Amino acid sequence: MTVPQQTLEDIEVQSLVEEIYTFWGHDFRNYAFSSLKRRIQSFIYAEGLSSIEQLQKNILSDKLYFHKFLLGLTVNVTSMFRDPNFYLAFRNEVIPILHTYPFIRIWHAGCSSGEEVYSMAILLAEEGLYQRCRIYATDLNEQVLQTARRGIFSLKLMQNYTRLYIQSGGKKSFSEYYTAAYDHAIFSPSLRENIIFAQHNLAIDSSFNEFHVIICRNVLIYFNQTLQSRVHELFYHSLCSFGILGLGKQESISFTPHEHEYQELVKREKLYRRVN
Repeated sequence: MTVPQQTLEDIEVQSLVEEIYTFWGHDFRNYAFSSLKRRIQSFIYAEGLSSIEQLQKNILSDKLYFHKFLLGLTVNVTSMFRDPNFYLAFRNEVIPILHTYPFIRIWHAGCSSGEEVYSMAILLAEEGLYQRCRIYATDLNEQVLQTARRGIFSLKLMQNYTRLYIQSGGKKSFSEYYTAAYDHAIFSPSLRENIIFAQHNLAIDSSFNEFHVIICRNVLIYFNQTLQSRVHELFYHSLCSFGILGLGKQESISFTPHEHEYQELVKREKLYRRVN
């Protein structure tokens, strides 16, 4: 019996994902399949490869090529003060809660190249909380973490970032936070003082601390329901009592293992508070 081409392609993608997990330990088996397949096909096309078998041979034999593939496979769309109303809600509703803690631990999961982490550092500094915070910024991809650690971004983006910063309730001139050098904006080293950038895989790694705030925005949409449940379980057990969880616009705690153990803090901005 002839196997339909679509089915055969699905089998090839699944085989590739299994090989990646066995050989490199990166688990994409519970990523949203259609999105994953689309990104793999785009990478094959961009690289001028003739087949998925050629891709598999390259990524299993060349570590540098695998990291290039990993960068193409993971979604790294981000910006400073992305969805400014989220940051405005965080200022108004979460900051008063954080002022009651002597020391604050924040986990920014899936931080990509760091723009949203620096946004939070700026917000916390303006609210007089940064010096008693530790931000753990994690991502699967080491290459984007290297960009995040440098804190250097395109100067062309600053006009738009300034607009988003103002909309988020910014209290200063945004240009005070960076130095312009040629076509780059170099953000102040003081913003990195209390940030720890580290590799962490939400699909397979466990909790590493107890946090007052966990922010994971626009990451869970790329996971299937099994992996989403796994990550929600991880977040719940990583939050302290009455800790805050921040998700993306298209994400929710509905139908998750602990949905009844959260209180909606700001429904529209997907800010929740763990309650016992």
